[in-house]
Amino acid sequence: MDAILAALADPARWRLVSLLAERPRSVGVLAQLAEARQPQTTKHLQTLERAGIVISQRTGQRRIYALRPAPLQDLAAVLNQLAGTADRIGGPGATFDRYGLSLEAERLAAAESGWADGRSFRFQRSLTADAELVWRHLTEADLLAQWWSPDDLRVSELVFEPRPGGRILLEYRDAEDADGSDLVAGRAEGVVDDARVSERLSYWLSPVLPDGSVAFTAHVDLGLRATDTGTDLDIHWRLTDSTVDSADFIAGIEIGFGQSLDKLAATLAATQTRTSK
Repeated sequence: MDAILAALADPARWRLVSLLAERPRSVGVLAQLAEARQPQTTKHLQTLERAGIVISQRTGQRRIYALRPAPLQDLAAVLNQLAGTADRIGGPGATFDRYGLSLEAERLAAAESGWADGRSFRFQRSLTADAELVWRHLTEADLLAQWWSPDDLRVSELVFEPRPGGRILLEYRDAEDADGSDLVAGRAEGVVDDARVSERLSYWLSPVLPDGSVAFTAHVDLGLRATDTGTDLDIHWRLTDSTVDSADFIAGIEIGFGQSLDKLAATLAATQTRTSK
């Protein structure tokens, strides 16, 4: 496949392939139609033949070239598969597009400091785990790290002290950045305001910009309510201290934290399945 792509990448060779798709032709005629010198045309045709895209045969003094459809059909199938993967409903590509629209809107709105103050976000999830287990996943660093990140990121550093005045430190890296050589994707610092075991957790968290300043402050309030099937989790975000540079972060709150909560729900469901066996 690499040889085919390399051969087709040259515009002159692509022109020859287009001409041969119409019918087999001689080197001389191909050179005329492509408005190129015959020695150059011969070299291009030889490259295409080595890649298996064309075949040739000598007839008297002339060499006739013809296109082989099979390699192009194989390439088309691979390209269609790649396009289908990228275009699948609800996949990463769709999320990227959705974030792009949100990013554009927030950047237009971010005219001056305080532009997003008072904005709020609400998240709710019905979780298939008791309140005690949910609480542990909200407050224990090793369990938090399993879910507290969007799909394309991973938690690379985490401190969470579940007591009033307790320190919070959260750092993200790309999920595929295994050795930590890529740039840090995000970093936030905060403090716990209230922690009532299995009932309520509140804290503030501020994403930190590359220069060390704060992008905005999110005041997060999480309420837990036991149900017959598990625990209802109700989360309220309220923003203050927003800066012009906070637009990129705010654009990702709904998508990113929503993905995190989906991971929490999946993690708890998997834990329940393992313990019930």
